[in-house]
Amino acid sequence: MTSCYVVHEAPVRRVAIFGGTHGNELSGIFLVKHWQENGAEIQRTGLEVRPFITNPRAVKKCTRYIDCDLNRVFDPDNLGHMIEDIPYEVRRAQEINHIFGPKDSDDAYDLIFDLHNTTSNMGGTLILENSRNNFTIQMFHYIKNALAPECCPVFLIEHPNLKYATTRSIAKHPVGVEVGPQPQGVLRADILDKMRKIIKHGLDFVHIFNEGKEFPPCTIEIYKIMEKVDYPRNKHGEITAVIHPSLQDQDWQPLNNGDPIFLTIDGETINYEGDSTVYPTFVNEAAYYEKKQAFVKTVKVKLTAKGIRSSLS
Repeated sequence: MTSCYVVHEAPVRRVAIFGGTHGNELSGIFLVKHWQENGAEIQRTGLEVRPFITNPRAVKKCTRYIDCDLNRVFDPDNLGHMIEDIPYEVRRAQEINHIFGPKDSDDAYDLIFDLHNTTSNMGGTLILENSRNNFTIQMFHYIKNALAPECCPVFLIEHPNLKYATTRSIAKHPVGVEVGPQPQGVLRADILDKMRKIIKHGLDFVHIFNEGKEFPPCTIEIYKIMEKVDYPRNKHGEITAVIHPSLQDQDWQPLNNGDPIFLTIDGETINYEGDSTVYPTFVNEAAYYEKKQAFVKTVKVKLTAKGIRSSLS
C-alpha cells in the first residue's frame, strides 16, 4: 500500500555520464573513456546509460576550455544563438543540448551525472541544483548512506542572484559530482575511486527505484551557497593576499567571526567578519582565480524530500 506522503515519479530510463566538461579534470575523462570501451560496470537492467565526453577539444589540449567555460553557457540565450561566429563551447553546448535535451522539454534525458575534479579539499561532493527535486534528494540520501562513514557533502547551488547554467542542467535530474583535492591535469587513484563509487551507488539507486521500491520521506543535511568571496586586491586588480594557512584545506569546516582567512605578503592576517558561522568550500580552487573567487560561503541547512515511488510500478 502506498502512503499518502509518497509522490509517484516517472521511471528513469535514459542516463548520461559526462566527463571532460573541463578538459583538465582527468578523473571523469578517464572513467568515461573506459566506460565507452567497456560499459558493463555502468549498465543496469532497463536503463540506457551513455558515457559522453562533452568538451573533446579541451580534453585533447588538457585545458579547462578553448574559448569559454562550457559549464556556464547552458542558458536560453546561448542555446538559441544560431549564428556561425560563436565561441567553440557555445556551439558545443548547442550540440549537447540537441543530443541530450532539449533543455526543459519532455524529450530531455532523465538524469545526467557530470563528473568534475577540484583542487580544493572538498572530498566526494554531490552538487544539487534544485531544493525541490524529490528524486535527486532521495538519490543523494541513498548515496550518502551507502558511502558512510565516509563523508559525502551535498552542495546546493540554488541562489536567486547566482546563475550557473551548467552542462548537466539540460536533464530532468541534474547531478554534479565534484571530487578533490586533485591538481589539474593529474590523476589520483583515491580520487578516481571516490568518483567511481558515487556513480555506482547512484546507478544502483536508479535501478532499485525503477524496480518499484518505495523510498519513504527523508532528510539530508546540505550546504547552501550564500556568497562568493574574492581575494583582497589593489587598485590594479592584482591579488594582495593569499588564503591563510588556517583556512587552507578546511572546506566544509566552520568559519566564525574573527577566524583568519587571508595572509598578506607582509605577514598581515585578515580575519573573517560575519555575524554567523559559515562553511567555506572551493577554498583556493585553481580554476576560480580567473573568476575572482577565493572561496564560497555556505550555510548548513536540512532538506526534506517526500517519499517517492516509480509511477509504472
